[in-house]
Amino acid sequence: MLLLDTQEIPLADRAEAFAAAMAGAATPCRIERRDPDDELRVRMEVWAGARTVVMSTDATRFRLIRSPRHVRADGQPVVGLSYQVAGRAEFVQRDHEQLVAGPDLMLVDMGVPYSFGCRTGGGARVLLLTHDQLGLPEDVVRRAAPRLRASPLHDLVRQHLVGVVAAAPRLDGDPGAAALETATVELVRALLVSAAGDQRGRAAVREQTLVTRVRAYVLQHLADPALSPQAIAAAHAVSVRQLYKAFAAAGVSLEQWVIGLRLDAARAQLASPGGRRRTIAAVSRSHGFTDPSHFTRRFRAAYGVSPREWQRAQR
Repeated sequence: MLLLDTQEIPLADRAEAFAAAMAGAATPCRIERRDPDDELRVRMEVWAGARTVVMSTDATRFRLIRSPRHVRADGQPVVGLSYQVAGRAEFVQRDHEQLVAGPDLMLVDMGVPYSFGCRTGGGARVLLLTHDQLGLPEDVVRRAAPRLRASPLHDLVRQHLVGVVAAAPRLDGDPGAAALETATVELVRALLVSAAGDQRGRAAVREQTLVTRVRAYVLQHLADPALSPQAIAAAHAVSVRQLYKAFAAAGVSLEQWVIGLRLDAARAQLASPGGRRRTIAAVSRSHGFTDPSHFTRRFRAAYGVSPREWQRAQR
C-alpha cells in the first residue's frame, strides 16, 4: 500500500509529511533535511500482516531523529530489522554507531532514542515487530544490535527478509501468509539470540527454530543436487537423527517435503513460456534431480501425468 509520495506535496511541507507517515507506520520521530537547499523526495510503501509490518522507504538525503520525548509519547515501541537496497546510512543508538550499506542488517530498538541519516539518499526495507512477539529480554536485544554480523545466521536471515519484502505485495489473503510471518519472527528471534551470545537461551532457541531455519535453508538450496539430509544436518550443526526427529515432531517428512518442493517448482517451470521450450532432462537437472527417469516417475506419481504430457498440455 502506498503510504507517501511527496511528488505533489510542497517542498516546505515534505519533512513534516514524512514524519507523519513514519509515525503512522512505525513510530514518532523528527525529519530534517541534510541541507536547507535539498529537495526532499520520499516514497513510502507499507504492507501489514497479522503479526508484522514490512515498510519500504526510498528517499533523497535526510536525517531522522527519535528523541527521548518521542519515546515517552509512544504507546508500544517496536523493533525494526532493516537493510539498505541503495545508498549508505549512518545509524547511532546508545553507544553503537553503524554505517549501513550493502549486505548489512541493522537492528533498531525504537523504545530507545536514535538517529538515522542518509548523506546520499537511498532505499531501506524494514521489518517491524513488537518486543512481545520476539519474547526476548531487553538486554538480549540490546547486546545483539551491534553484533548482528557476528552471527552465522546473519546472511540466512537477510536473504529471507529480501524474499519476504519481494513477496509482501502479493501476500494479502494468501493462506500461507500467517505461516510465513511465524517463520520470519522465529528466524529474527534466533538471529538476535545468536548475535547477543546468550548462552542460556541459545540452545533452546536453536532447538525451537531448527525446522524454521532448515526450511529457509532448503528453499535457498533447492536446485542443488547435493542437498541431502546429511548436508542439511551438517550445515546446521546437528545430527541426521536430530534433524529427522525435529521434522517428525512438526509432522513433516523431510525428504518428501523437499521432493514436493522440487516437483512443484519444476511443474511451474514446465508451464512457463521458457519452460515449454526446455527439455525434460534440463528441467529436472535445474531442480535438483540427477536422474531424469526418477524425476519422471515422481512427477507422474504426484500429478497423474508425465512431465512431457504436462508440458505439451500448456501449449
